[in-house]
Amino acid sequence: MSNKLIRGSILIFLGNIIFRIGGYIYRFLMAMLLGPAMYGVLGLTLPFQGIFQTLSAGGLPPAIAKYVAEYNVVNESDMARQTIYTALKIMVFLGLFSGAMMIFVVAPWLAYSYLGKPVALVPLQIVGLITPFSVIVGAFRGAFQGVYKMEYILYTRAIEQLGMILFATAFVLIGLSTVGALWGTVLGYSFAAVSAVYIFKVHMPKYIPESSPDFVFTRKDELKLAVMLLRFSIPVIITAIAEMLIYNICVIVMGKFLALDAIGFYSAADPISRLPLMISISVATTILPASSEAFKIKDIPALQKYVNESYKYSLLFVVPMCIGIASFTAPILRVFYFTDPAYVAGASALAILAIGMTFYSIFAISTSIVQGIGYPRFPMYVLIIGAIITGVLSWIMVPMYGIAGGALATTIACFVMMIPLVYAVFKLTETKPPKLSVVKIIVASLIMGIVAFFIPKNAYFLFPGIIACIIVYFFALILVKFFTKEDIASLRALSSKFGALSKIINKILDFVEKIEFRNNYL
Repeated sequence: MSNKLIRGSILIFLGNIIFRIGGYIYRFLMAMLLGPAMYGVLGLTLPFQGIFQTLSAGGLPPAIAKYVAEYNVVNESDMARQTIYTALKIMVFLGLFSGAMMIFVVAPWLAYSYLGKPVALVPLQIVGLITPFSVIVGAFRGAFQGVYKMEYILYTRAIEQLGMILFATAFVLIGLSTVGALWGTVLGYSFAAVSAVYIFKVHMPKYIPESSPDFVFTRKDELKLAVMLLRFSIPVIITAIAEMLIYNICVIVMGKFLALDAIGFYSAADPISRLPLMISISVATTILPASSEAFKIKDIPALQKYVNESYKYSLLFVVPMCIGIASFTAPILRVFYFTDPAYVAGASALAILAIGMTFYSIFAISTSIVQGIGYPRFPMYVLIIGAIITGVLSWIMVPMYGIAGGALATTIACFVMMIPLVYAVFKLTETKPPKLSVVKIIVASLIMGIVAFFIPKNAYFLFPGIIACIIVYFFALILVKFFTKEDIASLRALSSKFGALSKIINKILDFVEKIEFRNNYL
């Protein structure tokens, strides 16, 4: 079982990094090919696409994974397969219903009444065509997860993302603009759905055998199963939508008050601001099972060590990354969107969002710890409050400050969400906060930020500036005596896994050790 868990976690972790990069590639290509105004239309559709896909799935894929795993482990393969079929029926119905609602009711209301932008009508209607395919993919991914076949999830995601990128790019290049980009998404999901059905039919019988001839399952039984699945899925769907709104509600509000090109500038800046989350989400993914295990066996010292190290080592990288992005917003946008310098207008939003991602990173890690020690609903409540705060502040700030107002609303909401979760972590685990380490990281990052302030803000100095900031940050950490003997010992043990690079890493650690603990050498 442990090998399955480790193997599955590594596959999903690597897949998340690869597909996050793929998502960036899709966004960057669309931004460069469409231009700010039409990319703004695409940016408007993305929140509704995510929301309607989540509503269509009904939070059922995790429920499928849970109950398929439970039935499989006790050799009730008939019930495992029936769980998939029952959930699929619910999801297909929800997908068709929500798709029809989007096409005939929601999209016209949004385009004409709320947004006042008729050009967004057809793109929003195409979102309704995505949902039936996305729910089929989601149902089978839940089944794959339930039998620990994470590679099947990666296969379908790869087909989905490659299809999106290739078809969307081709359609935009032949002149179909935003409509073409969204048709590319429809085709990407449709091919992924076909591949999921194929994998389920051909490969899954090895893990979930076909139903036996004497298996009897009445409508009453199926209704009970459906209720059980939906009861589990409700908190999942609420959490997913609340988290989605944290990122996207300001875009929905911008659609009401701002021109399309402004929304395009914000949509171009947003994915760049989230780059530090790759680190924090990786830490959050790791800390959840570790904290859960330590809490279960009542190993409080180990739990407290996990808590301290998760904050310490994630902030060690996240804080300077966020400050670095905020310091070089204009050249970053100029380099990323080199075909259209107009996107530099998103610099103010990017600087504010980058700081907000520091708060969200701490929130994400805190959420995993709280979930791991048995309080899964508390983060859900905080997310709901955060979504409400984001919506209210966006409605006030966007008309006043434009895209910077939307970014500021998101950042404030992330800060507000962070506070109760961090308090809960240290209260529930009885851990002393690593205040000194955090202060040293912030001081070293600020020293780096001061140096970055004097570096010319143009494309030519971007990469030399980044290298200079890394060096300054490294020496600033030494200056504030951040590294402890335990840190250096841990890094030495880790360096052995880097092959030829281990010698270089150990030489750097020798240098750090000599400087940090030079009194021992005298």
